[in-house]
Amino acid sequence: MTQKLALITGASRGLGAALAEALAPTHHIVAVARTTGALEELDDRIKAKGGSATLAPMDITVPEAMATLCRGIHDRWGQLDLWLHTAIHAAPLTPAPFVAAKDWEKSLAVNATATSVLIPYVAPLLNQSGRAVFFDDPRAGEKFFGIYGATKAAQISLARSWQAESAKTGPEVLVLEPKPMPTALRARFYPGEDRESLTPVQDEAARLMPLILGSQ
Repeated sequence: MTQKLALITGASRGLGAALAEALAPTHHIVAVARTTGALEELDDRIKAKGGSATLAPMDITVPEAMATLCRGIHDRWGQLDLWLHTAIHAAPLTPAPFVAAKDWEKSLAVNATATSVLIPYVAPLLNQSGRAVFFDDPRAGEKFFGIYGATKAAQISLARSWQAESAKTGPEVLVLEPKPMPTALRARFYPGEDRESLTPVQDEAARLMPLILGSQ
């Protein structure tokens, strides 16, 4: 396969879907998300752009599923050129003394633990020349953002450690900070916000694309 290969975890909607569509002209997309219907709709949009995708309706919090996914990528293609990790869970905004155990556990599983599982699985596929991209949303320490802020910060801290460790050897690890977008995630945090003032996800994907691709 001569076309470059991009793995996108959290590809069914929001920024992940927009990035998948933006990459479709140059990359075969391996799209990972839990929602099969949304992945199929993404596949239709990618095909409309002349691109191609492999759909992987999987839960990133299941290590066995992620091991199967990465083994399948290795067996079929041998390597990855790009990994974009956009999967995130947004727990309800809650004062710290009222944090529910189930919300904390799910956020930790999706935002932090899954990242710690995926990095060791994906790193060998990227080898020295590939690129991994994470997307920061710094909310740590803000009122009511205790669960989201802490678990997102844990994810990005892990990514930045990997970035420092692989700076000389590869793969290249990037941490980017998208502009506020009218996504379902943001709507959970700011339900009364004027969405017209936010950057459309397709526009933000286009802005980020040169940073993501770099010299690839």
